[in-house]
Amino acid sequence: MTLNQDIKTKAKQSGVFLWEIAEKLDVTDGNFSRKLRRELPADEKQRIFALIDEIAAEKQGAPAVGAPLVKPC
Repeated sequence: MTLNQDIKTKAKQSGVFLWEIAEKLDVTDGNFSRKLRRELPADEKQRIFALIDEIAAEKQGAPAVGAPLVKPC
């Protein structure tokens, strides 16, 4: 198994591109890809998994977990 394969697999299954994760982390996609060359600590992986869920929810039009719900007027 390659390094950080769990992140790559979850992103792919969720329909999220790595550049979208990088954008949320406020880093370039190249820097994010380089970051994935070394196994990340568990806490950082959990943060990235949460971002993947957030991006996937945004793509589906659902509010992300923890996002405020806005009622139409």
